[in-house]
Amino acid sequence: MSELLSGRCLCGAVEFECEPGHEPMSMCHCKQCRQWSGHAWPSITVPLSSLKITKGSDKVKWYISSEFARRGFCSECGSSLFWHADRHAEWKNEIAISAGVIDELAGRKLAKHIFVGSKGDYYDIMDDLIREDD
Repeated sequence: MSELLSGRCLCGAVEFECEPGHEPMSMCHCKQCRQWSGHAWPSITVPLSSLKITKGSDKVKWYISSEFARRGFCSECGSSLFWHADRHAEWKNEIAISAGVIDELAGRKLAKHIFVGSKGDYYDIMDDLIREDD
């Protein structure tokens, strides 16, 4: 059995657990993520089959944000929780979870920035991590 990560939304109405996955933690700078979360969005990607909502599954609401993806949030407090490319063949079996809602990331650190070409003009990226453009 692998280590399980757990997390919850701000108000605690939604709780979940999942396997940690193998993808590096990334920070998305696309305009949709910035609009949805208020800034760049850090997340970890895990196997969809490992995500278990242990409390408040009825409180998770989904917003279809593009032709291939949806975003999950808590309907009580509005916490940005999940990004799922449910209509994308390559990514539909994975789900990205907001790093900020996970209780303990067990030493995991941000590894890369994605959609850097779309980042806001109000901030700079000041580290030397991998940068992927749009």
